[in-house]
Amino acid sequence: MRGIVFTGEDAEVTDDLEVRDPGSNEVLVRMVAAGICHSDLSVISGTIPFPTPVVLGHEGAGVVEAVGSAVRSLVPGEHVVISTLANCGVCRACATGHPTWCWQSLGNVSTPFTYRGQPAHNFAAASVFAERIVVNEIQAVPIPVDVPLTSACLIACGVLTGVSAVLNRARVRPGDTAAVFGVGGVGLNVVQGLRLAAASRIVAVDTVAAKEPLARQFGATDFVLADEDGSGVAAAIRDLVPPDRELVSGALAPAGGVTWAFDCVGHPAVLRSALDSLDWGGTAVAIGIPPRGTEVSIDMNALATVDRGVLGCRYGSARPHHDIPMLVDLYRSGALLLDELVSVARPLKDFREIIGEMHAGRVARGVLTFE
Repeated sequence: MRGIVFTGEDAEVTDDLEVRDPGSNEVLVRMVAAGICHSDLSVISGTIPFPTPVVLGHEGAGVVEAVGSAVRSLVPGEHVVISTLANCGVCRACATGHPTWCWQSLGNVSTPFTYRGQPAHNFAAASVFAERIVVNEIQAVPIPVDVPLTSACLIACGVLTGVSAVLNRARVRPGDTAAVFGVGGVGLNVVQGLRLAAASRIVAVDTVAAKEPLARQFGATDFVLADEDGSGVAAAIRDLVPPDRELVSGALAPAGGVTWAFDCVGHPAVLRSALDSLDWGGTAVAIGIPPRGTEVSIDMNALATVDRGVLGCRYGSARPHHDIPMLVDLYRSGALLLDELVSVARPLKDFREIIGEMHAGRVARGVLTFE
């Protein structure tokens, strides 16, 4: 069986993989398409420490091939999007619609694969860079067969994280203003989530000027080209979204800026720029994943005296069995852009070429195909 394995030294495309049969509450899925996310690359770079060997990938869609004896919600032949949340479904967090708070949804590292005869770990409870995978029943969300799997695979992470961060975590209201820092695969979906939420001003921020047309296509009303150190970004955003009245002298924090600022990069300097771009009463949402132990310095007076805030956001605070069908419906109605996210779709063997395109900032999302 083909797949992509990170050995601890390098990621390689191999034919030396096997996957076990599904357990009673599990399903076997034949993968058709998988998006490459920066979290996969973070395992390779060491930003996300992970036991090896590990089968990579966590943004995928495929077809159910077999189900365990206790599975009732799926049958072979169904098309599914794979969620990384292997949540229990019965704890208080799950029962109140917060599966990302479920303790069981974290640390789901197991060895359903063998690589060259030795146990190999899964990644993000998914490992979709393999021809066949075994996941919990709750992770496979059925979708209509008319939705192209090369587009649907992106819902599994980038789309679900970005759009749901706006709708579920921030709960942006019509007329709110926002800045999106980093307009890659997740950031573009924050942008279109803001468009869906009827935000009145959507400022896209990136260090790559070539990303402006795509950001505007997805809904950005403005674009700010940032220097590598991010200096001047907050001032540029305030110029675009000025205060509605003159500020009294001696105020502890400048006025003007946006209601919401989304950090889709995961860098302390970016989160600080996001905070500095907020209007009074605004909130920054931290989506990007930095190395463990990363800290950011915040002037507490700039928060407490003017009602600013910071929110963490895991996986868009998603409710996969509600949100994925909703996103599919939005796509089928033309309101959600999916096909436009797929800059390139290539066979598994072209994994390295797509990574190069990602590092150069030339793709929104690269997709691997298995057929």
